[in-house]
Amino acid sequence: MEKKVRIYTTPSCHYCHQTKEYLEQRGIEFESFDVSTDREALKEMKTITGGARSVPVIAICDQVILGFDQEAIEKALRCLE
Repeated sequence: MEKKVRIYTTPSCHYCHQTKEYLEQRGIEFESFDVSTDREALKEMKTITGGARSVPVIAICDQVILGFDQEAIEKALRCLE
């Protein structure tokens, strides 16, 4: 299991910005992918979500979270400890 955080976003997504700010404030390192310009990232996002097209999609370790769900993000982040 890889211990990393990946965020699939678009530039105009308010919740995407909110998610990144939240993780930055907590000192969590993450990789961000703009699915509006990165076709491979879009394909990967659809694969891990079963076809979802809305953002943000947050992949933490082996968990995938759709949208900015702070409680789910906190729970998933425990895998990094």
